[in-house]
Amino acid sequence: MGVSDQTAQKRIADFVKAHGKPGTAVKAVVEPIGRAGARIVLVGADGAMGDVMTKDVESATAAVEAAVEAAADVEAAEWDRETTAATKIGPAHRRKMAKMQS
Repeated sequence: MGVSDQTAQKRIADFVKAHGKPGTAVKAVVEPIGRAGARIVLVGADGAMGDVMTKDVESATAAVEAAVEAAADVEAAEWDRETTAATKIGPAHRRKMAKMQS
């Protein structure tokens, strides 16, 4: 189950404060995840990744649109070359993901 629309917007804003940089927008990618809802993947100016779970794609899209309107530091994105290149995945995250695979 995802968070409320207001909570999603607050979490996006908190991520922007922690990982944003003036002049470089935080990228927000909406991903459907089946019955569980949708995931907003955030990619910060520093390459950090975060996510916010919502009840459905419509709620996720609305939260991203509200964040874009509220601050110039957020942009809706897709998993294109630019967004993928902006991510920085360190050794600790790679080890965590490897454990999940075994």
